[in-house]
Amino acid sequence: MKAPTASFADRQAAANEARMAMLAKLKPKPTVTDPNFIPREARKAAEREKLRQERERAKDAARAAAAEAEAARRLALLNDEEAQLALRRDERKQRKAEAKAAARAKRESRRASG
Repeated sequence: MKAPTASFADRQAAANEARMAMLAKLKPKPTVTDPNFIPREARKAAEREKLRQERERAKDAARAAAAEAEAARRLALLNDEEAQLALRRDERKQRKAEAKAAARAKRESRRASG
């Protein structure tokens, strides 16, 4: 005896179901988004802001250190008598040199006009 064969309608229905199953595989599935998702732009902006603040703190610390070093240098200079004498000596030498240059210029202008 022969096994009953599927009719044309049965074969067509089975083919249609197979086609529909293949199409269902290709349909986009609903995506599940992370509730804690942070967009790339926002993440990058936050990183840039953090880096900017760190650099600003580093600059402020460097400025404060430089100001403290300058204050310490000035205090040491004020307390150092030899440095005070050297400063006065240098100022006196500079004044004398300026006076000498002014006298020379005056002398030369008299010679040129006379």
